[in-house]
Amino acid sequence: MPEETEENTVDTAAETHPDKTSGPGRILVAVYAIFALAATSRAAVQIGTKFHEAPLAYALSAFAAVVYLLATVALARRGAGWWRVALVACGIELLGVLTVGTFSLFDREAFPHATVWSVYGQGYLFIPLVLPVIGLFWLRRTKP
Repeated sequence: MPEETEENTVDTAAETHPDKTSGPGRILVAVYAIFALAATSRAAVQIGTKFHEAPLAYALSAFAAVVYLLATVALARRGAGWWRVALVACGIELLGVLTVGTFSLFDREAFPHATVWSVYGQGYLFIPLVLPVIGLFWLRRTKP
């Protein structure tokens, strides 16, 4: 019977918990990067041209952009610290899309203009609703 060494233990752990930046993790990072770019661009244009029309909605778009940027960086980095940052970012994103999505349905006056998370991301094919769920699933699977 072969002697169990630290090297064997590490290999076994790597097989059961894949690196969050490999395989499907790369696709997840790419999708988050696209959303970070889209949300940042949208928020910049909205805030720069018509912030006075819907300050809450446009501030929330900017907040969503920051969350997507943070999630992108954290998902692309290795290490337990970055894993925790990604977990928090995806959690905030899910909470944000559920909260803003619900409020935008029931209080249309508070959201006269859409945000990334309005109506659960309807303007983005509901990807903002599904993305953090996939992100949290992936993080659970790749827990260090």
